[in-house]
Amino acid sequence: MKKDNKSFSLMPYLWRYKWNYLIGIIMLIAVDLANVYVPQYTGEIIDGLTIGAFGMAGVKKILLKLLFAGAIIMIGRFGWRFFIIGASRGVEYRIRGDMFEHIETLSSRFYNKHKTGDMMAHFTNDLQAIRMAVGMAVITTFDAIGMTLMVLVKMIVYVDLRLTVLAFLPLILVAIGCYFYGIESKKRQTRRQDAFSHLSDKVQESLAGIRVLKAFVQEEEDFASLEKAGIDCMEKNLSVIKLRTLFGPCLDAITGISLLVTLIAGGKMVLNGQVTIGQFVAFQSYIGMLVWPMIACGDCINSFSQAAAAFGRIKVIFDATADITDSEMPAMAEDAVLTGDITLKNLSFTYPDSETPVLKNIDLHIKSGEMLGILGRTGSGKSTLANLLLRVYDCEEGMILLDDTGIRQIPLKALHKNIAYVPQDNFLFSDTLEENIAFGLEERISEHPELHEQVQQAAKDSCIHDNIMDFPENYGTVVGERGVTLSGGQKQRSSIARALLMDSAVLILDDSLSAVDTDTEEKILKNILRLREGKTTIVIAHRISTLQQADHVAVLTEGELTEYGTHEELLALGGFYAHIYEKQQLEQELTAM
Repeated sequence: MKKDNKSFSLMPYLWRYKWNYLIGIIMLIAVDLANVYVPQYTGEIIDGLTIGAFGMAGVKKILLKLLFAGAIIMIGRFGWRFFIIGASRGVEYRIRGDMFEHIETLSSRFYNKHKTGDMMAHFTNDLQAIRMAVGMAVITTFDAIGMTLMVLVKMIVYVDLRLTVLAFLPLILVAIGCYFYGIESKKRQTRRQDAFSHLSDKVQESLAGIRVLKAFVQEEEDFASLEKAGIDCMEKNLSVIKLRTLFGPCLDAITGISLLVTLIAGGKMVLNGQVTIGQFVAFQSYIGMLVWPMIACGDCINSFSQAAAAFGRIKVIFDATADITDSEMPAMAEDAVLTGDITLKNLSFTYPDSETPVLKNIDLHIKSGEMLGILGRTGSGKSTLANLLLRVYDCEEGMILLDDTGIRQIPLKALHKNIAYVPQDNFLFSDTLEENIAFGLEERISEHPELHEQVQQAAKDSCIHDNIMDFPENYGTVVGERGVTLSGGQKQRSSIARALLMDSAVLILDDSLSAVDTDTEEKILKNILRLREGKTTIVIAHRISTLQQADHVAVLTEGELTEYGTHEELLALGGFYAHIYEKQQLEQELTAM
C-alpha cells in the first residue's frame, strides 16, 4: 500500500481488511451470545429436576440446546481467529513493506542519525506490538465489552436486578483503576521499547565490528557495555511486568468482593424464595464469566499502551522526508542517456550540520570521454565531490551541470543509471560473487543465465576472474556478510567489475585501487582506458601511478582547486603533485632494493 499522505496512520491498513474485521466480530459476538446461554440452560436443568417440572425428555431437549451452543462456540472461535488474526498479520506485513519502501527513499542524513539496530527494532518489536493491538487486543476488547453487556442483561432478565446491581457495584472500581493503569503503562512501554532498540543496536554494532574488537583486545570492555544495555533493557521490562503483576491481583480482589456480595445477598434471596436454586447457580456462573472481561481489560490496556508507544516510534520513520528529491519539472525522462559532459561552476559546499566549507569555488570542465584524476590530502573534499555528483548531498542550483543541464533537474533514476560508482568502503552482499557483480543490472542473473559471460568478462577486466576460479564454487561462491570472506583487494576488484558491467556514461572510482598491487593496478587501468573510450571516468586516488594516465589531474587542497593540468604539466609546475610523485618514486626505489 503506497502511502500518499505524509502522516502515518493505521486507518488505511485497517480499512483494507474491514470485511475481515466485520465477519470476525460478528462471529465473536455469536460465540459470546452462545456462552451466556450455557449457565441459563444449566440452571433450567437444576430447577426442572429439583421441582420435578420435567423428566429426561426435558433434560435431553436442553442438552441439545447446550450442544447447539457448543457447536456455535467451536465454529465461531475458529472463525474469529481466522479472520481477525489473519487481518492483523496482513496489516503487519503491509506496514513493514511500506516502511521499508519509505526508508529506501530517504537521504543520507537520515541514516547518519538512525542506527541499524534501532531500525531493526522498528521492523521487529514495534511492528509486533502493533500486530498484537490490531489482532488479539481487538478481539479481547470486543469480547470483553460484548460479554460484559450480555452477561449483565442475562443477570438482570433471568435472575434479579437488585442482585445484579449489588454484584456490579464493586466492579466500578475496575474502570477507575484501568484509567490510571493505562497512563502509567504507556510511559513504561515507551521506555521499554527504547531500551530494546538501544540493546539491538549495541548487539548489531558489536557483531559487525567483532574483528576490530578482537584485534584491539576489547572483548571484556565491549561485553561490559553490552551488559549495561542488557540490564537497562531488563529493568525497563521488569517495570512493565511489575505494574501488570500489581494490576492482576487488584482485579482478582475486586472480583472476589463481588462474589462475596452475591453469596451473602443471593443466599438470603434463595432462602426467601425470591430466586430459585437454579437461578442462583446460574448467577454464580455469570459472576465467574465477568472475571474474564476484568482480566481482559488489563491485557487490552497493556497491548494498546505498547502499540501506542510503537506507533509513535514508527510514525517518526514515516514522517521523515527525503532531503534529495526529484525536481517537480525534470529536464529529461528517467530513461534518458547522458554523454558524460560535466561542468562545475564556482562549486562550493558545506555539510548541513557544519559551518566549515568543504569545497570552495571550484571551476572544472570534464569533457565527455575524458579521464579526470583527483588528488589531495585526506579531508580535502575528494569524496565530497563524488557525493555531490551522485546527489548524496545537494549543492546550490547551477553549480553542477551534466550535459549542460543542472544536476538537480535530472531525475535521480536517470542520474544513477548514468553514473557507476565504486566507493572507498566496498560493500558486498551475503550472496554469490556472480550475483554481487551483476547487482547493477536490471535483470537478475538467476533468471537470465545468458548474462554469465558478461559477468565473467567484467571480472576479467577488473583482474578478479582468476581469484574467483580458485574458489571452491567459482562464481557461485557465497561471500560472507559485507564480503568479509574476501580480502580488501578482492572486494575492490569485485566492486570495480560490478561498475564496469553497468557500462555507464560516467564512472567514478573513489580510491578504489588502494588495496591492489601496482602491477594489478596497471592492468586494471589499462582495461579501463580501453573499455571507457568515449566515456567519462573520474579517478580519485592517493597514488600518482593511478592518475598519471588521466587526461587531466585536479589537485584539491583544503577544498580548493590549487593545481590542474596533465601529468607532465603538473610535474613541471613543481607543486604538491610533483612533490608527491617524487616521494612515491623514492619509496618504490627503496622497496625494489
